[in-house]
Amino acid sequence: MHDIKAIRDNPKAFDEGLARRSLAARADSLIALDDRRRAAIADLQRAQERRNAASKEIGAAMARKDARAADDLKAEVAGLKATMPELEAADREAGAALDKALAEIPNIPFEDVPDGKDEHDNVEVRRHGSPPVFLHGYRPKEHFELGEALGLMDFDVAAKLSGARFVVLKGGLARLSRALEQFMLDLHTAEHGYTEIEPPVLVRDEAMFGTAQLPKFEEDQFWTMAGDSLRAVADGAGDPLAAIRKNRFGLIPTAEVPMTNLVRESIVDEKALPLRFTAGTLCFRAEAGAAGKDTRGMIRQHQFRKVELVSITTPDQARQEHERMTACAEEVLKRLGLHFRTVALCTGDMGFASRKTYDLEVWLPGQGRFREISSCSVCGDFQARRMNARSKAADAKATRFVHTLNGSGVAVGRALIAVMENYQEPDGSIAIPQVLHPYMGGRTRIEAKA
Repeated sequence: MHDIKAIRDNPKAFDEGLARRSLAARADSLIALDDRRRAAIADLQRAQERRNAASKEIGAAMARKDARAADDLKAEVAGLKATMPELEAADREAGAALDKALAEIPNIPFEDVPDGKDEHDNVEVRRHGSPPVFLHGYRPKEHFELGEALGLMDFDVAAKLSGARFVVLKGGLARLSRALEQFMLDLHTAEHGYTEIEPPVLVRDEAMFGTAQLPKFEEDQFWTMAGDSLRAVADGAGDPLAAIRKNRFGLIPTAEVPMTNLVRESIVDEKALPLRFTAGTLCFRAEAGAAGKDTRGMIRQHQFRKVELVSITTPDQARQEHERMTACAEEVLKRLGLHFRTVALCTGDMGFASRKTYDLEVWLPGQGRFREISSCSVCGDFQARRMNARSKAADAKATRFVHTLNGSGVAVGRALIAVMENYQEPDGSIAIPQVLHPYMGGRTRIEAKA
């Protein structure tokens, strides 16, 4: 959510920021909506002030026994009261129109974000390691070829259960997935200073709005309702869609949603900042715009596991925290011995709420290219305004909005894919990275008979 005061103070800078995202200028139309809101507020306040003043004047007129003046004033007060609902409605409608317009506009990129249209204009920042070397003549297989040959990755059974974009992992691969998540959580909590959270995976619309999944990305979410709520909607009158939205829960697309909302509608003591949270959860995405993309394998699933990182900071801490968070995610890949690169996303490829984003892209030998495995973003006060999340220093008179950051630390399913493809052996087995041996009960290899 944007600050309309900042837009009024510097409309040119706001429109220039939108232009970098290939969006049309909006400052003039937003200021016009704000003018309408201000006029509605002024009309309501004038009516309230006159009603209060006239009410006092009635007493004065009656004290001096001026019945005619008292009656005229009573009639005026009655007329003002009659117009009050209309003025209040105009105030609400004007405020809602401005809020809706502001909520639909993405965040403004930082000055150092590279300009560009899509992923082809992203800028590589650094690279770690090198691709694995396989025996001469061996063609590295993709993860689904390896998993199916091992009999431990079943897409056909998953399709019978749930449809496309689901998978059933078995035996050694199921344990490897669990081991990866436990390793990441232990690393982030024991060495990186994050507090582990076990959040709900069902959230209300307000939480989705707070982190900017709503209203723009409603179709990308999965929604659910309890049976009694469904029956109430089916039996009730009025607008059924409004009733559904009132009673539904969203399945989280990432633990960013519940963890960032931990500070919603609160004032945090700045001495406690930065707050650092991590969680390993199921995540759910409808992939509404992904038709035909990554239809084979586990790259793009409706349900997956991810270890998420969230930081809540003061404005002056945020940029340094972004670098720190990215380094924490990079450390996961380093300890797994994976080849990866870090890229700065261009303005045309950044997420809706982000002011700057780094993506970590891991090398997948089976595909012969880098694929995203983590995305770390700094959002400024964009989400905090939507959540009304503030902080206050001990010596400060006023509060200020916190700044929020989120990142993958990292996506468990994609880490599983990366380990499988990078540690595959010519006999079809998968070597297990040394750092995961304690989580695998000492096993060093996954084989078909495991």
